[in-house]
Formats: sequence, structure tokens, C-alpha cells
Amino acid sequence: MADFEPRNIALLIDSDNASPAGIDPVLTVLAELGQVNIRRAYGNWRKTSLKGWIDLMHRYGIEPQQQFDMTKGKNATDMKMTIDAMDLLYRGRVHGFGIMSSDSDFMPLAMRIRQEGLPVYGFGGAKTPEAFRQACTRFIDVNALVKAEKEQNGKGGPSGNSNVLDQDLLDLLFDAYAASKRDENGFAKLAEVGQRAGNRSSFDTRNYGFARLTDLIETIPNFSVERRANGQSFVKRLR
Repeated sequence: MADFEPRNIALLIDSDNASPAGIDPVLTVLAELGQVNIRRAYGNWRKTSLKGWIDLMHRYGIEPQQQFDMTKGKNATDMKMTIDAMDLLYRGRVHGFGIMSSDSDFMPLAMRIRQEGLPVYGFGGAKTPEAFRQACTRFIDVNALVKAEKEQNGKGGPSGNSNVLDQDLLDLLFDAYAASKRDENGFAKLAEVGQRAGNRSSFDTRNYGFARLTDLIETIPNFSVERRANGQSFVKRLR
């Protein structure tokens, strides 16, 4: 029997537009895709504002990529990151990407990688433009990740986000449920509902402070969750 070959994941960091505080939870999330063997951070390391990233390079095995600011007001980092991502893509040895940035300039890159059938996880702040969010397979708010990690370490588990009942989220889940196959009692597989929601947007439960879709759904009174003997969870819309 051939040895299992783990999936190779690349994490590319736009250090000018990403917080070093999120590196721990970001690496934890990317582990669900495979081993993050390629870790590169891009920026002009002469800038004192990047000291937080410099201090983490050796600790996390991140390879710094120097990019000078050739023209005032212009950032050459985006171009260098894009070129490296395309090189990695066409070598055929990477099975997924993480892009840590809040810059919408990476929207075309994320879309191009996805067109090759590879997942792209985006990690940025709450103000990240919608264009980049939707271009990613999953987009995850790094601040929400950091908050959830602190709550888990300090209180034993995340309490969830107060914005769970956002109407856009409800509409997304309602539509995903309506499109899913249901049994005679109106229950649909929660996994299918989650997959359909993810196919329509960059939806990820971690943006709402929950590690699993089940935990999020159980806080929404519009749904009933049923766990069955086979270990699967099923969901039914109540109203």
C-alpha cells in the first residue's frame, strides 16, 4: 500500500494588510486543508510598522520576501505575491492556498486559483472588501478567530457572536435549506445545507464565533437540529 501523501498548502501573507496576532489561529484553520509547508510573508522589512511580523518569522518558520517600495504610494508587494502564487500553482505541487490580506487587489488571484480547482482561504479584517471575500472559497475574519481563541483559552469555549441573526445570514441558510433534499419529516442533512451555503458565498461559521455549523444553527430559533444514531446531524426549518 502506498504511503499517504499529505496535501501541501501555501500561506502567502501581505504583511502590510494583515495582523501578526492572527497567525496562530490562521495556521490552525489551514490545517483542515493539509500541511502548511510553504509560509511566505511579503513586505518592505525596512518599515518599523512590520516589526510585529519580523519577530514571528523564526518562531513560525515564515520565509520573508523583501519588496522595496519603488514609488511613493505604490505597493509592489501585491505583484510579487501574485507572481509567486502563479508559479506555485503551475508547478502543480500545491493543493490549496491561504491568502492573508484585507486588500481587494487579490480578488483576481483568488478567482484564478479557484478556476484550477484548488481551494483558497482568505484571512482578513472586518473591513475587507466584499469582492475579495466572495472570490475566496472561504473568507474568515481574523479578528473573530483571535477573539474565539482567547475565549476558548480563558473561558473553556466561544460564546458566539451577537450578530448571528444577521438577515443576510438567515437568508443564506434559508435558501440553502430549501435547495437541500429533505425527508418525509422535512429534515435535511446539515452537511448538505452547509455545502450549499458555502457554494453560494464565502460563508464560514468561524466568522460568527462558532467552530461548527451545528453550534451556530442551534442558536437560531428558526431551525431545529436532530442528531441521529448514525452520527449525522439533520436540520429542519421551523419558520
